[in-house]
Amino acid sequence: MIKEEKQKIEALLGVYKKSLNTSDAKLAQSLYTKDGVFMPTQAPSGRGSEGIIKSYEFVFSQIQLNIEFFIEEIEVEGNMAFAVTSSQGSVKILANGVEAPEANRELFVFEKVDGAWKIARYMFNKTK
Repeated sequence: MIKEEKQKIEALLGVYKKSLNTSDAKLAQSLYTKDGVFMPTQAPSGRGSEGIIKSYEFVFSQIQLNIEFFIEEIEVEGNMAFAVTSSQGSVKILANGVEAPEANRELFVFEKVDGAWKIARYMFNKTK
């Protein structure tokens, strides 16, 4: 049972990675709970569906990501779970076209809503 739940969370993280690499704010927003919180580095938190989409639209207006996630840990307890991940790849600054390495560590908190895992809280910080 726990193994199946971890696989569902891994699949959710795969869709999340796709939303980042395709700059799809609506897809990213759809992966969150209605009262979810996105806490990007050096930017205000996006709270709730409206705040989350605005945060992602802002981020994607500034940068284009090309990253890969590495799952370090997933723990499931009832209808809550968390994942510790890292990501590596590149980022393109849209204002000037400069590309640079991108590396972060991330903490996701998930909540199971109507039988499906959603992101309840997400924060990250740069490792390089």
